[in-house]
Amino acid sequence: MQSSGVRFSSRFHWDSQPNRLTALLAEKRRAYRDNRPSAVLDLTESNPTHAGFAYPQQEILEALSDPRALRYDPDPRGLLTAREAVSQYYAARGVHVDLSRIILTASTSEAYAYLFKLLTNPGDEILVPRPSYPLFEYLAAMESVTVRQYPLRYDGLWHIDFAALDSLAPGDASQDRVRALVVVNPNNPTGSFLKKDEWARLTAWAEARNVAILSDEVFSDFAFSGEPGRGRAEKIATLAGATETPVFAMSGLSKIAGLPQMKLGWIVAGGPGHAAAIESLEWIADTYLSVATPVQLALDRLLIATETIRQQIRERTAANLRVAREALGPGSPFRILNVEGGWYIIVQVPRTISEEEWALTLLREADVLVQPGFFYDFETEAFLVVSLLTAPGVFREGIRRLSGLAGLIA
Repeated sequence: MQSSGVRFSSRFHWDSQPNRLTALLAEKRRAYRDNRPSAVLDLTESNPTHAGFAYPQQEILEALSDPRALRYDPDPRGLLTAREAVSQYYAARGVHVDLSRIILTASTSEAYAYLFKLLTNPGDEILVPRPSYPLFEYLAAMESVTVRQYPLRYDGLWHIDFAALDSLAPGDASQDRVRALVVVNPNNPTGSFLKKDEWARLTAWAEARNVAILSDEVFSDFAFSGEPGRGRAEKIATLAGATETPVFAMSGLSKIAGLPQMKLGWIVAGGPGHAAAIESLEWIADTYLSVATPVQLALDRLLIATETIRQQIRERTAANLRVAREALGPGSPFRILNVEGGWYIIVQVPRTISEEEWALTLLREADVLVQPGFFYDFETEAFLVVSLLTAPGVFREGIRRLSGLAGLIA
């Protein structure tokens, strides 16, 4: 890439042109702004601050008004009080996390960047799930690391394809470029949790190949109760207490507190060698010192105050899931794949047209915005991704309009 004679890094190789869905959405919004009173029903909402939740404003603002924020006394691992708040967050979930295992970051994305710096050299490989959130390729490219995808398979439940994992990293000296494997727990967008039997197999797989496990747990507080599975007790909510193999659990305020603008996340290191890993992560963190003092000082109070946000999100997503199942239930040509947690559902639609055409038709004909499955690297057609975070009235009407497009099947 080149601009005005200045050569940019080859890391920046992505096409910045809008896709067909984005272009149509912009056209729709221009038309509504200029000529029509109605609006597009957005079933892709992922920003909790735009979703109509009642935030405890006074408590949040008071937490950020600590006068100690006027002094700058940085700690590369994160202020002690903030790491204590993270430890207490896990203690409330039945997991002991010692302060020495915690490193604060400005976001989960930054946590990934730190871990890629820690674990990889340029040209090394990271294994990431497919389908999943399409962020890993960008984060890895910034570190000159290659992403390879391992599939999740669906047979009524989602599960890791271990045969595919074995083919990606056979475990011999000639295939030693794989340095880490990412699990998203629960996955975005499938909403599937890692299970205990999968973790046992994954531990053995990783130990045999000297591969670290990175566990992205930003949605772990949002499990659905009574969902189908191999038993609720078999789901693993967090790997922050894991000791069997080198593992790095990540989370932060963006999802668990519904506060993406506060810019605070964390890494919990565990398993053999975690002390050396933390020492090296401290060197990385000290290079940037990116986490602001005010949010660190406020963290304990923010986590307490935003329990109301977590509960609102749980209630909203559960209610919208019920609405979707009622509208797209037995007799409908559409099928909602089983989901165990998170903020999204996957709707399987008939393959009479491509999923891209489904999304375009919904937007063009029904003013409903959804995401096609290929945005999340689904291997086959045809799937639509819908956000359960959407405001209830918008969600109900959007799902009704989706259901009304059954005539496209003919």
